[in-house]
Amino acid sequence: MTAHVDQFARRMLPPRELWPEISMGELRYPDVMNCAAELLDTMVGQGNGDRIALRFPGGTWTYRELLEHSNRIAHVLTRDLGLVPGNRVLLRGPNNPMMAACWFAVLKAGGIVVATMPLLRTRELAYLLDRAQVAIALTDARIADALDEAARGAKSLRHVMRFGGGAEPPSLEAHLARKPADFETVSTAADDVALIAFTSGTTGGAKGTMHFHRDILACADTFARHVLRPGRDDLFCGSPPFAFTYGLGGLIMFPMRIGAASLLLEQASPPQLLDGIRTFGATICFTAPTAYRALVEEAARGGVGSLRRCVSAGETLPRATFEAWHQATGIRIIDGIGSTEMLHIFISAADDDIRPGSPGRAVPGYRAIVLGDDGREAPRHTVGRLAVRGPTGCRYLDDAERQRGYVVNGWNVTGDAYIEDEQGYFWYQARTDDMIISGGYNIAGPEVENVLLEHALVKECAVIGIADEQRGQVVKAVVVLHDGTAASLETVKALQDHVKAQIAPYKY
Repeated sequence: MTAHVDQFARRMLPPRELWPEISMGELRYPDVMNCAAELLDTMVGQGNGDRIALRFPGGTWTYRELLEHSNRIAHVLTRDLGLVPGNRVLLRGPNNPMMAACWFAVLKAGGIVVATMPLLRTRELAYLLDRAQVAIALTDARIADALDEAARGAKSLRHVMRFGGGAEPPSLEAHLARKPADFETVSTAADDVALIAFTSGTTGGAKGTMHFHRDILACADTFARHVLRPGRDDLFCGSPPFAFTYGLGGLIMFPMRIGAASLLLEQASPPQLLDGIRTFGATICFTAPTAYRALVEEAARGGVGSLRRCVSAGETLPRATFEAWHQATGIRIIDGIGSTEMLHIFISAADDDIRPGSPGRAVPGYRAIVLGDDGREAPRHTVGRLAVRGPTGCRYLDDAERQRGYVVNGWNVTGDAYIEDEQGYFWYQARTDDMIISGGYNIAGPEVENVLLEHALVKECAVIGIADEQRGQVVKAVVVLHDGTAASLETVKALQDHVKAQIAPYKY
């Protein structure tokens, strides 16, 4: 059963025999369910329309205002842009209210969200447009040029519409101003694809991971409910963009599930994030260890306002960072292991359950084990590959080879080496693949190598990650130049500038 008229996503799912084993545990969702309606319409229908949903520099939106904006955008998508259920819609912009409204609108209209980071360049956007066969793109006007250029070669793309640049036609704002504030949400199946999230691969292009409507709720009903345990009066904030499922959970899925509010900051560098926490009174923060390390001294000097919960993911949280933050603020960081393939965090611990240096135990609803070289569960205190099962799991977009590598005998095998102790706590040892993790970003060395090899001066190159106290790892390129080329500082800068111009700057 599906509500999708355009069945591209269903056709692109892996063969059933390659799917991970899904265990819903105590979670129960109806067969017909739209996660946007569950998070937004239901909240308003329960009498919470006047509660603040979004705070941002310059204003607030209530749940009713967010719902009405989303409904109007859904009308634009279906009436003006011809969206049919199952079409993929690319979203591109910083964390702001319009991006949130667009996210809900796409799902309410039965579309599939393909969110992208603002930092991506033309070639990266072109790849995603083609890989997901995107039909419609909504982009912040301030960063539209790269998408416009990528769109020229995209065969499936029918429309690109800008928002945030004013109310003059043909902007999204001009279209939605004439649309009604109510919309009949498409009755999607719980296992219709809602989201295609891309993550870097160690070989080839970025991997598309496909998540169902029920998966969106499952993350909120496991990690958020049992470990984070937020309240309706909490104000969530964080640095990850919506395109990272880590940011999507912390800023959309988790607060909206309980009627709490989210602080959206378009710029959320460590100093800007701390300023936002203090100014707006945020109580729960999602960011990477890099940011906590960078803010320790300032937090110790000026405090962290109303902040009571801190979540870390995206890279390993060093014990020294945990201890320094605790000493500076009195807050014990909730560490977590998650992946784009699993959608969000599946190993974590909070409060008295925290063991510094370990991210924790399997989140209720998930099961985690360590696999030995023989593919079977290894004894405790044995180094092996981390494997996870639960209500979410890996489904790569049209990529059976990678699917076979990630899902083994029904287990999601993450690419990390861990040991498990007698109490069920997991302790990180190393990556088992070639992924470089820098400041919370996953960076594929081969992608950077391919860009460098396009430069006329480069004969050969190898890209590796090297240890860095602030970012965990940084990207290092070892380059062999063509004969007759000087290995000068000018050459170094030319190669750096070339990489930054071709792919997201954090990869250089």
